[in-house]
Amino acid sequence: MSLIPSFFGNRRSSIFDPSSLDVWDPFKDFPFSSPSSSLSTRSSETSAFVNTRIDWKETPEAHLFKADVPGLKKEEVKVEVEDDRVLQISGERNVEKEDKNDTWHRVERSSGKFMRRFRLPENAKMDQIKASMENGVLTVTIPKLEVKKPDVKSIEISG
Repeated sequence: MSLIPSFFGNRRSSIFDPSSLDVWDPFKDFPFSSPSSSLSTRSSETSAFVNTRIDWKETPEAHLFKADVPGLKKEEVKVEVEDDRVLQISGERNVEKEDKNDTWHRVERSSGKFMRRFRLPENAKMDQIKASMENGVLTVTIPKLEVKKPDVKSIEISG
C-alpha cells in the first residue's frame, strides 16, 4: 500500500480487500507517530475510524452489512450511496464532557468521526437499499438483481 496521499479525496484501497476503500494504518498502535499519519490529513478526531468494525456477507438474495456502533443513536449515523456504487457508512462519537473536579483513571472508549466505504458489485439493486439499527448494530441490506437462468432447449438428434 502506498503511503502517498491520494488525489481522489484521500481514498485508499485496502491491500487485502479490493472492494474496500478504507485507510489502513499498520503503525496505528505503536507509541511513535506513524509515517502515514504525517502524510495524511487524518486528525485525532478520526481515531474511531479504524475501530468501526463492519461485516459484509453476501447471501443468494442480498448483500448484508453489519456495523458495530455501540452507544450511537440512529440520528448520529449516516448511510449514503455516492458515485452510484459506493456505500458510505459514517458517523460521530462525541467526547464526553469533562468536569474539572473529575479524575479520569482510564479512557478506552474511542470518540470522533468514523467513515467506512465499500464499492458495491454490479448485481446490487441500488434503489432498494434499507438500513436499520438495533442494540448498537447497524444493518444495511442491499438486495441483489435476480440472475436470469438461460433457457435451455433440448434439440433432438436425427439420423
